[in-house]
Amino acid sequence: MKVASTNGVKVELHDLGGIGPNMLLSHANGFHGLCWSPVASHLTRRFHCYSFDHRGHGDTALPKDWKVAWAGYGADAQAAAKAVHEKGGIIGVGHSMGGATLLLAALKDPSLFRGLLLYEPIVPPADMKMPANRPNNLADGAARRRASFKSFDDAIKNFGSKMPMSSFAPEALEAYVHGGFRKGDDGQVHLKCSPALEAENFRNPNIPNLWKKLTDITIPVWVLSGHPEPFQPSGWAEAVADRIPKGNHIEYSDLDHFGPFVDPARIARIIDTFADTLEP
Repeated sequence: MKVASTNGVKVELHDLGGIGPNMLLSHANGFHGLCWSPVASHLTRRFHCYSFDHRGHGDTALPKDWKVAWAGYGADAQAAAKAVHEKGGIIGVGHSMGGATLLLAALKDPSLFRGLLLYEPIVPPADMKMPANRPNNLADGAARRRASFKSFDDAIKNFGSKMPMSSFAPEALEAYVHGGFRKGDDGQVHLKCSPALEAENFRNPNIPNLWKKLTDITIPVWVLSGHPEPFQPSGWAEAVADRIPKGNHIEYSDLDHFGPFVDPARIARIIDTFADTLEP
């Protein structure tokens, strides 16, 4: 299913199945909506789960000559949320960039959500200054990412042999590869999200005033994080939660930035618990 966003973008919306109230899951930079399938599989007894692909990711095309600005990704999240909106609002779940885009959507239209659960959202504090000589390892790594393989199995073997994806649950790694690559006319499989776009997103997390506007978020928000590291989303997660009036921070020191894919069942249980707190 396609839904209209800004810049002529048609956002791919994935129906992950289930019964009950609608829930929307929002993916990280370089990922795609189907990455949430392993988490959603533990939630479908209680929720009708949906995910979507931000522009340039998965099956949502990147508009021609579009300059990277995270407001565009926020518009994609807002479009997806509107498409599955219900009276009283839905629950949104986001990882990394996907957490930030749900916050942007909630600020644009407060009626969309009744609660958000965000795993290490990309919302750096306004006063945080990165050391001038600190390398951008995420951007550099993304730029070097191998974009083509002989087969899906070859891609799974490659990513599963090295960090961070070697720590993914098998079903999460398979979801990343099968939803994130497409078979080409040359018989090989190719990344849907270009390494250049993923790298540019890491270099330019352009989210004007999001940190300052967190105080305007009036719904309950749980901010989860793994082991805290300086200048990383895990290091500022608690500050993000503290700035949101109904924010709550929970740290899982045995997890890293990719917690939802390392232990999908555990993250699903946490989402269940969060949903319990929203019941009337």
